[in-house]
Amino acid sequence: MFIEIPDGSDPIAYVWGEMVPGIGPAAAGLATSVYEHSTLGLREFEAARLRIAQINGCLFCQDWRTERDGQKVEADFDAAVTEWRTTDVFDDRTRLAAEYAERFALDHHGLDDDFFDRMRAHYTDREIVELSMCLGSWLAFGRLNRVLGLDTACVLPSHTER
Repeated sequence: MFIEIPDGSDPIAYVWGEMVPGIGPAAAGLATSVYEHSTLGLREFEAARLRIAQINGCLFCQDWRTERDGQKVEADFDAAVTEWRTTDVFDDRTRLAAEYAERFALDHHGLDDDFFDRMRAHYTDREIVELSMCLGSWLAFGRLNRVLGLDTACVLPSHTER
């Protein structure tokens, strides 16, 4: 971790809640809202979220699986996200969500009319805005956690040997 956390403090709670009280709780509220209020389907939500997590390198974000109504994506979904261009387990919406996530993070200047024509063939404008807000949240906060080393303070068991 690259910042000092007081002994006995939970690193995530301290950074997101106490360290910058005028910003941290508001940022945490946005991050929570993305999960609590998204209307996107679970597969496209997770394809976009995981692609951002892979790009950010956030260990916790890569290990996390969103659950909705007792459902999660299959265990090897992250491998399909890595291979979003060629996998045969994605429908058009899911593939576009992964593509949008990658381009949003790495080539946002290249998102042109042709891309958005393809998006509009499968997503409403409302869904595009919602997905964009989700992507912005994941890009910012996953990267923040990774850059500050917080992702190592909240990793799930499969990453403890790394």
